[in-house]
Formats: sequence, structure tokens, C-alpha cells
Amino acid sequence: MEYAVVIEKTSENYSAYVPDLPGCVATGTTPESITQLIQDAIAFHLEGMRKGGLLVPDPQASTVLVEV
Repeated sequence: MEYAVVIEKTSENYSAYVPDLPGCVATGTTPESITQLIQDAIAFHLEGMRKGGLLVPDPQASTVLVEV
């Protein structure tokens, strides 16, 4: 499965979250590190959902870049 991930630059690092998985977040110091960290966070989040007997949601969110 592929989930949409939003990566944001903050004043001191990068943060990422997954709109389809509330509470699934990560922070890192570089764009490269945040990609791996959020991938690990998604796997951990889904494992916890499965162990807890929760239904894993299908990916629904998508992203587009809009030029203005």
C-alpha cells in the first residue's frame, strides 16, 4: 500500500504526517532522513493497529502540486 505523506520544513527540522493515519508522525533533520523515519512510523503504526484488532484503512488521501 502507498499512503500520501505530507512533509513540512520547520524552523529547526522536518516533520511528516500521514493524513489517512491520524497520529502517525515523524520528525527528522534532513529530507532524506524524514522519508525513512515516516516509512518506519507507518509500518509501526499499522502493526499496532493490526495487533489491536483495528481495521487498517485503505489509502484515500492524495496530493497535487499547484503552480501559482
